[in-house]
Amino acid sequence: MGATDSDEESGGPESGSLAAFFEFDRHGTDLRTELLAGLTTFLTMSYIVVVNPAILVGIEGEKPGIVLDGVSYEATLQLVAVVTLLAAATATLVMAVYAKRPFGQAPGLGLNAFFAFTVVGALGVPWQTALAAVVVEGVLFVALTAVGAREYVIRLFPMPVKFSVGVGIGLFLAIIGLEAMHITAGSPATFLQFNPVFARDPIAIISVIGLFVTFGLYARGVRGSIVLGILFTTAVSYAAAAAGYSAPPAELPGGGTLFTPAALTGETTVAYSAAAYDISPLVGAFFEGLADVDGLAFALIVFTFFFVDFFDTAGTLTGVSQVAGFLDEQGNLPDIDRPLMADAVGTTVGGILGTSTVTTYIESATGVEEGGRTGLTALVVAGLFVASLALVPLAAAVPIHASHIALVVVAVLMLRNVTDIRWDDFTHAVPAGLTVLIMPFTFSIAYGIAAGIISYPLVKLAAGEREHVSTGQWALAGAFVLYFFVRTSGILQGVA
Repeated sequence: MGATDSDEESGGPESGSLAAFFEFDRHGTDLRTELLAGLTTFLTMSYIVVVNPAILVGIEGEKPGIVLDGVSYEATLQLVAVVTLLAAATATLVMAVYAKRPFGQAPGLGLNAFFAFTVVGALGVPWQTALAAVVVEGVLFVALTAVGAREYVIRLFPMPVKFSVGVGIGLFLAIIGLEAMHITAGSPATFLQFNPVFARDPIAIISVIGLFVTFGLYARGVRGSIVLGILFTTAVSYAAAAAGYSAPPAELPGGGTLFTPAALTGETTVAYSAAAYDISPLVGAFFEGLADVDGLAFALIVFTFFFVDFFDTAGTLTGVSQVAGFLDEQGNLPDIDRPLMADAVGTTVGGILGTSTVTTYIESATGVEEGGRTGLTALVVAGLFVASLALVPLAAAVPIHASHIALVVVAVLMLRNVTDIRWDDFTHAVPAGLTVLIMPFTFSIAYGIAAGIISYPLVKLAAGEREHVSTGQWALAGAFVLYFFVRTSGILQGVA
């Protein structure tokens, strides 16, 4: 008996159980699409396996972070890389089989920098105590998600904020992607500028070629265009590196450089020895951190981790879900408690294993744009993270500038969400506009959401529409004001 039409659409008879479990028919997807989407998300997220250890691992007397007695810096990098892979795989697996959503998870950028440079560095808190704060944050998330409190708070988001998050994330992705591709660079005068050595920078030139190849494939409707663009750019980069090319530093007026010379193949030197798989020095280290803590300082650290992760996750879930068409008419994600629980479990497990806060990744938008709509996309991501443990170092083999081409492509596509915002209503335009602007310019999804949430009741009050603002929305705005006071007033340093 031959395969039926439905079998062919979902990838053949062998995919029937997956199609049923992940409800392919309901979401209008098939096996090939989900596999391709998972690969796309993984390739775009894979940089975290190198970047997370580079941020978290410290050097005694030189750089704050995780320092293991009797273990070299290089060996500690390998341990944290293994823990990063395990935490990402575990959290994304829960997202796949429990939440059944196409979202990848891993230790979050920004949160890991706060962990290493602020908590361990500026505050002088032992890294074990910082891990304890991450675990406590995760446990709180599990409890609050179980009783529906996180979903309740997210539903308090004003509608203009919900519908503008996707646009803000798009601009955020564009800035990250363009900088990784060496198209833009930092500047002490203008903060951001066009790469002043663009014509001499092979990373920039190859990235632009790869970007337009990807755009061209997408415009022609080629399935897997983003993956093909990443692989094309990777291949050209390795070929150029073999020919001896590397990126020159961009000289600044008055001395200094914008970036250091970088190999076209990126940070592909992570190699695991057998000892790297013995992560016992990190697993459970948070128990030591709980042994002797200052109650107020510890509470404030937990509060900061909690606040940023809460709203980063809320923004990512809302923005990526808008791209996927998951949101209802009020801008809410149905059954959001499930991905929130996956995120909470991921944070708890990550802290126990020995890494900073695990969160849902905005790079998930790349897989969604490739058509991923179910947990199978996330299952593929989790499986590839696990495979990276054995296929050394699979996750680090794609140069960052190649993978981040996907971010720019998706950023362009996410800008179409701007039409969902009621720009003709000033009480919507102000919070929406601030959300869109603050998010990329502060490099924080949470700060963008904060700007929208704080401004919404104020502009409604000024317009004489106080009745449109709930008590919960006023309370949420007040909570953000409190957060910014704690985060920026120096109170953390004062009590540490």
